Amino acid sequence: MSEDQKRQLEQQLWNIANTLRGKMNADEFRDYILGFIFYKYLSERMHLYADSILKQDNLKYLDIDEKSASGKEYIEAIKEESLDKLGYFLKPSELFSQVAKRGNNGKVGADNFILEDLQKILTNIEQSTMGTASEDDFDNLFEDLDLTSTKLGRTESAKNELISKVLYHLDQIDFKLEDSKADVLGDAYEYLIGQFASGAGKKAGEFYTPQQVSVILAKIVTTGKTKIKSCYDPTCGSASLLLRLSKETEVSEFYGQEMNRTTYNLARMNMILHGVHYRRFNIRQEDTLEHPQHLDKRFEAVVANPPFSSNWSANPLFTTDDRFSQYGKLAPSSKADFAFVQHMIYQLADNGIMAVVLPHGALFRGGAELQIRRYLIEDRNYLDAVIGLPANIFYGTSIPTCILVFKKCRETPEDVLFIDASQYFDKVKTQNVLREEDIDRIVNTYRERTETKKFSKRASLKEIAENDYNLNIPRYVDTFEKEDEIDIDAIASQIIELDKSMMETDKLIAGFCAELNIKTPF
Repeated sequence: MSEDQKRQLEQQLWNIANTLRGKMNADEFRDYILGFIFYKYLSERMHLYADSILKQDNLKYLDIDEKSASGKEYIEAIKEESLDKLGYFLKPSELFSQVAKRGNNGKVGADNFILEDLQKILTNIEQSTMGTASEDDFDNLFEDLDLTSTKLGRTESAKNELISKVLYHLDQIDFKLEDSKADVLGDAYEYLIGQFASGAGKKAGEFYTPQQVSVILAKIVTTGKTKIKSCYDPTCGSASLLLRLSKETEVSEFYGQEMNRTTYNLARMNMILHGVHYRRFNIRQEDTLEHPQHLDKRFEAVVANPPFSSNWSANPLFTTDDRFSQYGKLAPSSKADFAFVQHMIYQLADNGIMAVVLPHGALFRGGAELQIRRYLIEDRNYLDAVIGLPANIFYGTSIPTCILVFKKCRETPEDVLFIDASQYFDKVKTQNVLREEDIDRIVNTYRERTETKKFSKRASLKEIAENDYNLNIPRYVDTFEKEDEIDIDAIASQIIELDKSMMETDKLIAGFCAELNIKTPF
């Protein structure tokens, strides 16, 4: 599929999404449209897989009579194989295309009422996995698709008409799933998630990292690696950042944790829709700091964009937690930034790379955060790089941010690389955006550890210690621009000339006033 065709698909899906927009706010209609796209994806995968099984019998899945004895046998056999291969099951009558046809393009009438059927089908998808290896990955996956909500319409008929219309238009789109090499739908899904994030205000930070930042993080933690056994994001949101890693290198297993239930559902959908087999990802819903779910694991690549300066309990009991005990102090309860760093460090493998986005204040705030920085640099020597990003590149906040890169086994243990990329961006409407050349500049500088005037500097551990472990980038990268010298004599001469010119003008105006026999204005 060409780039133009991809853009066309993205625009088609966005137009369909806007069918719901007048009824609800951005994060609400996001849940509906992404849920329906996901249902269509599951249906088309099921249809293709079932047809491949039936090919030897010269049958098509939709030709099976579900009520006949032979039809029931076929369906039971296909169900068993589908649950093992795909992780879920749909009957022929439950496929998206069949439900969309029954909706009859949203025309009102008793024969095309589909809401009840649709709700049962979504429930059946989840229940088909019970007792199987994929149960956790499909549990309550469609719980945010409330087909009884009055936001879909005041009457059952109005709700049915709107949903039928959305399904009809989605049914006209070919997701081209038979092309196993292309991730057309996955890319389109990411596009939609980004569109929703741009309109979701502060809520966007709950589930989405801007793509250009994801690219930087992914390229950094995959440096020098052609294959990664496992990767991890403790605040994975929609899982877009985890999935971005697979575009940079081959990833065997994905791990993540997300506190928000709706976003957790979105993350699981996103994984499956990108063709990640249910056995290859393990995403859990819980508070990462308070109730971590993967503490027994160590990961080659760890990435995160935690909520900036969020609250956490900072419970004194955590001083005996292996993640925090060696630092001497806990991160402040009002700023969990370094609590996330400590958690991620604990889960980082000895041969791994970790990159985390933090607010700029984490570089220089004192107290417990200073002590944690000192321990990471002086005692452990884990800090590999500090990268300053432009302000206003995240949805919902305009604050400047940075990326901290950590390694447990550093190739250059004698210094830390500082990069100031704060002035390299393009302004698009009200948002600052990193361009491709800006991303390449950051990544190449990190990988080659080059020093460039007013952009990057390798600071010795001694210099950082002399600065009392304050990592504020201007202390290391001199970006001062000398202003042009002012010629005072020339300025004085210009003022004298201006005074003469004003006197001549005053005389001219006075002459005009005398001719008109009126008072002068001065």
